[in-house]
Amino acid sequence: MKNQKAKGILVIVLFLLITVGIAYIDMYGLMGSGKAEDITLGLDLAGGVSITYQIEDENASADDVADTVYRLQKRVEEYSKEGEVYKQGDNRIAIEIPGVENANEILEELGKPGAIEFMDPDNYSLYVAGEEYEPVLTGADIELAQARIDTSSGVNEYLVQLEFGDAGAQRFAEATSANIGKPIYIVYNGQMINAPTVKSAITDGACVIDNMESYEEADNLATTIRIGALPLELTELQSNIVGAKLGEDAIETSLLAGLIGLALIAIIMIIVYRFPGLVSVFSLISYTALMILCLNLFEVTLTLPGIAGILLSIGMAVDANVIIFTRIKEEISAGKSVKLAVQGGFKKAMSAILDGNITTLIAAAVLWWLASGSVKGFAQTLALGIVLSMFTALVVTKLLLNAFVNLGAENPKLFGKIKERKVRNYVKNSRICFAISAVIIIAGFVFLPINKNNENVGHVLNFSMEFMGGTSMTVEFDKTYTLTEAEDEILPVLTEATGIAGSEIQLQNVQNSNSMVIKTPQMSLDQRQAAEEALTSNFTVNNFSVENISSTVSKEMQRDAIISVTLAALAMLVYIALRFRDIRFGASAVLALIHDVLFVFTLYAVAHLSVGNTFIACMLTIVGYSINATIIIFDRIRENMKVMDEKKVGLKTIVNTSIAQTFTRSIYTNLTTFVMVLVLYILGVSAIKEFALALMVGVLGGTYSSICITGPLWYFMKSKLGKKEQAEK
Repeated sequence: MKNQKAKGILVIVLFLLITVGIAYIDMYGLMGSGKAEDITLGLDLAGGVSITYQIEDENASADDVADTVYRLQKRVEEYSKEGEVYKQGDNRIAIEIPGVENANEILEELGKPGAIEFMDPDNYSLYVAGEEYEPVLTGADIELAQARIDTSSGVNEYLVQLEFGDAGAQRFAEATSANIGKPIYIVYNGQMINAPTVKSAITDGACVIDNMESYEEADNLATTIRIGALPLELTELQSNIVGAKLGEDAIETSLLAGLIGLALIAIIMIIVYRFPGLVSVFSLISYTALMILCLNLFEVTLTLPGIAGILLSIGMAVDANVIIFTRIKEEISAGKSVKLAVQGGFKKAMSAILDGNITTLIAAAVLWWLASGSVKGFAQTLALGIVLSMFTALVVTKLLLNAFVNLGAENPKLFGKIKERKVRNYVKNSRICFAISAVIIIAGFVFLPINKNNENVGHVLNFSMEFMGGTSMTVEFDKTYTLTEAEDEILPVLTEATGIAGSEIQLQNVQNSNSMVIKTPQMSLDQRQAAEEALTSNFTVNNFSVENISSTVSKEMQRDAIISVTLAALAMLVYIALRFRDIRFGASAVLALIHDVLFVFTLYAVAHLSVGNTFIACMLTIVGYSINATIIIFDRIRENMKVMDEKKVGLKTIVNTSIAQTFTRSIYTNLTTFVMVLVLYILGVSAIKEFALALMVGVLGGTYSSICITGPLWYFMKSKLGKKEQAEK
């Protein structure tokens, strides 16, 4: 007995020490890193510029691509040391520069081909006269250009060190041999930037430029030479400009939403599950601290959808605890001691927790594999949240609960008993539910032609730029403009500034804000600059962000969306069929998923919500979340088929009993998740409201389908197909 109490005290003390330690690292860091404020923020939170270029050269060599990436990186470093340039696929280069404000200037400068050329006096004269000339060297011949300080003479001498490739070294040797005592002119983009005098023939492929007045002057010249020319021709495919204030607002409101959501979930868990509910709150605190630590540890780039993924996973983290605590109540109601009930509860909940979370991980993995940008960030944080939620529920909660039991918390009243729920005829009543679902789903398809004829939509769905291509500007004004006011006041300004016909400009208000989304055909950089200048000079603009996507990228996004949803559904079908050893479980689960997806599809059709990458993230999240609820019921059906006599009670009774036994879990789990997403919808920034709204409808639809659709659907497949199989035998 004493050993058990000592063990319980040790577990609790270790939990407190570890949790406090992790919280300390989250707040203050360890050895200079690890603080919450050190988490890498995506452009939608930090503000800045992102751009994707297409390499137009069909036979670009790997060396040319690598050289182009290097030179672009050096250009980017002129604006921000945190900027990143990387190859994307076989023929694209992506650039991300957080925290900058002169976005249009950066976009204008980054992709310029540039032209750095070294000319001898004769060719420079031809160049000035506008005649044909042949440069000695171009930027492609420069392998190294860096500033340095020579102190060998006793004073600081500022130099630029140059090194050339083999072909360039040969040409430079010939040019310097023939022009000793004369200048070699360095020209960048039509402007002569330096003209060092040749003191001797340079034949070893390296030289220095001296007589620099300062290190800064030497560094500027070296930088210009180094990045002056891009070996490959680039075309802008996609760009995004985000104001930093939008990100600050998003972080503040999301943190507030998370705190309020956590508090509400804690209250619900304590009221419903008493002492175990309180233990789950401690576990949830450790989950939150671990999430912050892992975001730093795995260098996850946090995006706005990523925050949504974290908040959603907090709601889902409660799910495993709800399953466990419900099982513990059942064990106590069956007459077992608290200690045995806790052991039995965890053991019986294990399969449902693993199966449910693995299927959600499948959706997150597919999304991470095929998505890009901020949606990939959502997939990362959602997957990380799922893994941590399983760990905290199956390890942390279990250790704490057993520790408190060893310390004497063995009164059944602390845990409660399961209330005997009346077993209703869910199978029989499902026909009404099928009819209701059919009406809702058909309504979504009915709205498609209505939307197409609606001048404010123009397509069967309100496709975002990600699926249509074009330019989208999100502008936050100092007041709310109605669509009529916007058409009278804002539209003429845009038309005059960009030269785009008013009929091709779409205006859309963002609910509960002063923001307006302005969509146009794809604009050039000059047109985008003109639009921003016109709006900021004619109206009071608080925030301004721009996204530009080519038709090439939009078609790829449509393709990836279809592939991702299809692959996720197939992977889940295979997994469930293997785990339950019955294809009818998998088939009915996937049909229920299609039902839930079409439920949310109706919302998008009726409410004209924007259909883009976040739409796919939303759909796959709902797929994963819904399958979780479905598996809980399937797990109970599988269990009851072993302990209930099917011949005596009938398959229908088994299904109805299983739904009744999991009813409470379905309600409370979805309630906690719904609360978290609801708070995010109420407090979140405009960019995430539609996403949160769709998730709320998906959670409600998943709750409804798991209780009213999934079990009966499996019953009909089992009973009908079962009779057919028996007849064939």
